[in-house]
Amino acid sequence: MIMAGGEGSRLRPLTCALPKPMVPVLNRPCMEHIVELLGRHNITETAVTLQYLPEEIKGYFGDGSNFGRGVKLRYFTEDTPLGTAGSVKNAAAFLDETFVVISGDALTDCSLQEAFEFHRQKKALATLVLTTVTCPLEYGVVITNGQGRIVRFLEKPGWGEVFSDTVNTGIYILEPEILEYIDANKMVDFSKDLFPRLLAAGEPLYAFVTEGYWCDIGNAEQYMQSQFDILEKKGTLLSLPGREASAGIWMGENVQVDASASLIPPVVIGDDCIIGPNASIGPLAVLGNGVQIRQGSSLKRCILWDNSMVGEGAELRGAVLGKGALLLSSARAFEGSMIGDRSVVGEGSVIKPGVKIWPEKWVEKGTRLSKSLVWGNCGRARLFGNSGITGDLFTEITPDFACCLGLALGSSLAKQGRLSLGSDGYPDTQVIKNAVLSGLMSSGLQVVDLRKVTMPVHRYGIRAFDLLGGVHIYRVGHNKINVRLMNDRGADCSRGEQRKVEGLLSREEYRYAMKEEIHPVEYLPDVNRSYINYLLKFLDRELIRRKRYRIVVDYDPSQLGALLPGLFDALGCQVITFAAPRTHSQTFSELLKAAEQFGEVVREQGANYGAVLDSGGEGVVLVDDQGRIVSEDRFYALLSLITMQSNQNSILAFPVTAPESVVEMARQQGGDVRRTKTAPWSMMQTFLEEDVCASQQRCPQFLLYSDALAVLTSLAEYLARRERTLSEVLAELPGFVTVRRDVDVDWNDKGKVLRHLAEESGEQKIETAEGIKVQHPEGWALILPDADEPVCRVYSEAFNQETAESLTDMYVQKIQDILK
Repeated sequence: MIMAGGEGSRLRPLTCALPKPMVPVLNRPCMEHIVELLGRHNITETAVTLQYLPEEIKGYFGDGSNFGRGVKLRYFTEDTPLGTAGSVKNAAAFLDETFVVISGDALTDCSLQEAFEFHRQKKALATLVLTTVTCPLEYGVVITNGQGRIVRFLEKPGWGEVFSDTVNTGIYILEPEILEYIDANKMVDFSKDLFPRLLAAGEPLYAFVTEGYWCDIGNAEQYMQSQFDILEKKGTLLSLPGREASAGIWMGENVQVDASASLIPPVVIGDDCIIGPNASIGPLAVLGNGVQIRQGSSLKRCILWDNSMVGEGAELRGAVLGKGALLLSSARAFEGSMIGDRSVVGEGSVIKPGVKIWPEKWVEKGTRLSKSLVWGNCGRARLFGNSGITGDLFTEITPDFACCLGLALGSSLAKQGRLSLGSDGYPDTQVIKNAVLSGLMSSGLQVVDLRKVTMPVHRYGIRAFDLLGGVHIYRVGHNKINVRLMNDRGADCSRGEQRKVEGLLSREEYRYAMKEEIHPVEYLPDVNRSYINYLLKFLDRELIRRKRYRIVVDYDPSQLGALLPGLFDALGCQVITFAAPRTHSQTFSELLKAAEQFGEVVREQGANYGAVLDSGGEGVVLVDDQGRIVSEDRFYALLSLITMQSNQNSILAFPVTAPESVVEMARQQGGDVRRTKTAPWSMMQTFLEEDVCASQQRCPQFLLYSDALAVLTSLAEYLARRERTLSEVLAELPGFVTVRRDVDVDWNDKGKVLRHLAEESGEQKIETAEGIKVQHPEGWALILPDADEPVCRVYSEAFNQETAESLTDMYVQKIQDILK
């Protein structure tokens, strides 16, 4: 009889949806090792007692025929808990000869044959199999006389009560007559009730002390240690899965291990696992089937269940990852931590020792979790960051999530409208795009597929074709996907529009269309050509042609090849290209790094200026005619200058992070300045206000925002009109120095940090349009909590580097002191 009714409450969260006997040990359910043990002793007729989640066990083992020749399993399910002895009484019809009772949730290679022979020799009514342990406090202690007859029991003693180190393993050899001592349909336990009663009655109870391996998997430490013991060959008869590919490395089928990965024995790797470059596995690691270990990750003394994933640069030390659980890039989990099935631990998060995360929880990136997470999630509730929705492919951004997002967006809009869908054309983004398409169509919207387009072209298409809005999907990192939702103006959806979609998504309140309301997908031909013509309308083409500018451009031909050459041909510019395909859209800092060696090329070619463009056509880094990189702040100051001097009565939108010297420059030149939040949706909403668009015909500010081609062509016209070089124009900009530092701040601490800084500001002037901006005689400092990361960003401006650095360092220290 296999006792398999246990809940395994001390193993939660691993057993929240799994009975304890089904917990994987060396990639097989613990009970499977017991069935195998019985088979080795020619025991094939087996009853299984069930109580907690019985269908999980029945569904896996069936009638037992797949687990050895002649193996037959019969199941006896308890409607109410009957205790260990009561559950045996429940299967009395099966028990007509000497039988063995064994736990389905302990690991052993005990010689049952020797125990049987001992039982028969002693003519015992019951023989208890004992083992010796160093700490008997969690077990039933048994003491015997010189002949092996039991003379005393004590269940889970304190140290003052300990009288032996031999403890009950829960393995019993019993005669059928013992059933007469057990009341039917009542709670009866072997150790607490039945054996003490038999001992008092003088019945022959004996103890057989096994020399084999035995370990209960009752808690996380024992569960892990039992597997490490087998890996270190303490259990001689327990089989390891797969083949021994090299000494101490057991490997399943279809395993992919990068040549640079390090496998340190002993290690078990299940079927279909993928181990990436420079990953380090072991010693003492068990990987289930379908596990993915990404580049640079490190695992020691840990257990990973099937289909779990460890992201780039992540670390596990003495932890357990449940089925389908995800530990994203640079996250760390330490000794004794247990992460439940399908839970996600965000990038850079730290799971402290002993912390348990229940199934299907979400730990936001950068969280330092020091207590168990049972209810709710940990981190920000917002789905949208500053630039749409960003996440890892197939972990944070999955096809099912994308479909629901499409449904939620479609449900938030009128059925009669048309909405565009575009992407950068990569196969992975196409997967997510198709899922969004399915959700949008299901809501009854007419979808206009723009196919492969850049973000600026997509924004233009929404306005040009009078659409309700659009969804753009593109890569933003090696494994990250960004989903941008735009309104009918082509601007990112406002916070209010985002909240509406978030609400529908969280409540799953979707509008499903009738079959006859589902429309076929519409396609618009040659949107790129239409966009080029649109840009050219803002430019004096003849003026630019006469100058015959020479421009060096580094760009991604796979994304911008349909736009850039034709556009500059139409302007008569000679473009020297460094065209190399890229894998994803780049940040400004990534573009700066790419441009470090670019200045020399610009000088050698005698170019008027150079540019490095990101793949998506939004970001650009300029290099002037002297080969000097234009910093981010000076770049935006230049765009403001172009806007002001190209239009009368300019209305300019500046984010709160913009240097005051640039804002003052705009005011001195007659510009109407409007401060905005830093989020793109807030900036674009200001750009696209009717009075802004009406007053700016030659070069409106919205044209230059996040559109690299518009910037390059407008710059060419501006330089031609001014008859100046780029370096001369930059020299006219006001002098200023800005410094930025990032400080790690948990999501839950951001409000506290801002409150303390406001309280400590005293008589100093502060602004709270976004974050806290504190004015000082020598400059200003802005403390801005980031919407996407668990950080606060500190910006400072002054008229020299030393003062700006000093201001920034002061507020970084203030934040760190508050956190302490």
